[in-house]
Amino acid sequence: MIGVRVRLTFPEALVREPIMARLVTEQGVVPNIRRADVGEHSGWIVCELDGEAVAIDRALEWLGAQGVQVDLLGDIVES
Repeated sequence: MIGVRVRLTFPEALVREPIMARLVTEQGVVPNIRRADVGEHSGWIVCELDGEAVAIDRALEWLGAQGVQVDLLGDIVES
């Protein structure tokens, strides 16, 4: 298991979509939201994603494919 800290930025078209719920159910990773600011037209979340290394990689690719901007914040912790 690893954890990675990321900033996820959501464009207006995705603000109302259940992206984080789908991340859990479809990608098998667990987000721990540390900070967030979500408005009508955009939003961002800083969170730690926990899971198997392969699942984290797949989840980050999936988020990008959905239109979410993914910025790695550099903290990777193995547990």
